[in-house]
Amino acid sequence: MIDPDTRNHLRRALRAERNRLTPAQQARAAQGLAVQLAGTRLFRVARRIALYLPNDGEIDPVPLMTRVWAMNKTCYLPILSRLKHDRLWFAPYEPDTALAPNRFGIPEPLVAPRTWLRAPDLDLILMPLVAFDARGNRLGMGGGFYDRSLAFLRHRGRWHKPHLVGLAHEFQHVEQLETFAWDVPLQAVATDRAVYHFQQQD
Repeated sequence: MIDPDTRNHLRRALRAERNRLTPAQQARAAQGLAVQLAGTRLFRVARRIALYLPNDGEIDPVPLMTRVWAMNKTCYLPILSRLKHDRLWFAPYEPDTALAPNRFGIPEPLVAPRTWLRAPDLDLILMPLVAFDARGNRLGMGGGFYDRSLAFLRHRGRWHKPHLVGLAHEFQHVEQLETFAWDVPLQAVATDRAVYHFQQQD
């Protein structure tokens, strides 16, 4: 049986650890992440890529966004403010796109809803996490938004897009995570020091 207190304790501990990082440490980690991930095939071949703006000490993917734009790919950010059935939309984001905070205080692009996409329309989703293990399991913040938005991937005969890659500091790598039936595993995790690839789901 999965003990929610254990998951919550791990979540609190790792959130506290990443929030202790100095701005200089965060900046170095962000640059290391961009170098690690930009060389992967998953990143090179993707055209529509979802990222996020860092919050609560999450590793910063903004240097990676500059590579997305430089390579004429399209960057998308998750939209939480107008959820339908707790599933995410993804809005295009460019350097001059205006932003406004959602109900959690996280900035979102102010763009026309007709430009929003659902997860199946993306090639690659780079998502934040609190912890990950050697099997590609992910511990998030507990809201379940990504798991609900990606639930369709659990019911396919073989893996289709979007490809899922978690972004994390190296210290967020743990030995093993207990999982729920609705958890959607990752294909890879990129940190400031390495890229971990996991077996694709059959």
